[in-house]
Amino acid sequence: MDEAVFGAGCFWGVQASFDQLKGVVGTEVGYSGGHTRDPTYKDVCTDRTGHAEVVKVRFDPSVISYRQLLDHFFSIHDPTTINRQGPDTGRQYRSVILYRSGEQEKEAREASDRWERSGTYQMPIVTEISPLGEFYKAEEYHQKYFERTELCPHR
Repeated sequence: MDEAVFGAGCFWGVQASFDQLKGVVGTEVGYSGGHTRDPTYKDVCTDRTGHAEVVKVRFDPSVISYRQLLDHFFSIHDPTTINRQGPDTGRQYRSVILYRSGEQEKEAREASDRWERSGTYQMPIVTEISPLGEFYKAEEYHQKYFERTELCPHR
C-alpha cells in the first residue's frame, strides 16, 4: 500500500470523491501544511495555523496509480483559485499536493504541467506542491462526514 495527501477545499467532499475510486483502500481527513502543533478544526478555521484541510488517501498501486490519483485530484476542484473553493475562503481551503517522496513530487509537478497545458482551465493553476510535514487527523465527527449525512452526493 501507498499513501497520498491532497487538499482541494472542504475535506468532506474530497474524501467522499476519493472513497469512490477502485484501488483506494482508505481515507482520513486532517490538517497539514502549517506550523501549529495538534491543531483543532476551530484552530484551523481561524486561518492562522497555516494548515490546509487535507485528505490522506491509502491506495493499492497495483490497482490505481499515483498519476491516476493526481488526475482525479485535478478533475474534482478548481486548482486556479488561491485559498478558495466555491464559497469556502481561507488558506485552509487551498489547492495543495503534499508529497511523501521525490518520485511523488516529480509526478505531481508533471501532472500540474500536463493539466496546465491541457487547456481545461482558463486561468493558471496555482496548486501548491510541497513536502508532507506532520499530518494531524481531524476530529472523529469530520471522518466520513458525507457517509453519515443526507448531504452525501454519492448515496
